[in-house]
Amino acid sequence: MKIDKKIIGLVFLVVAAGVGYMGYNESQGAVSQISDAINGNPTDNVMIKYIIAAALGVAGLYMLLRK
Repeated sequence: MKIDKKIIGLVFLVVAAGVGYMGYNESQGAVSQISDAINGNPTDNVMIKYIIAAALGVAGLYMLLRK
């Protein structure tokens, strides 16, 4: 049972890294660069991906480190 939670936690961390990387790539795109220059903020899609990556990362760490 504990091994299953650790595997799920590891999967969450891998998915979090992937989603974070996708958000970073999207933030480097032309639309996001223009939005950042005009508004001073990245686009909503980038922020959503960063938030999802952070939530998955926290959940994955919690599942890995929990006894």
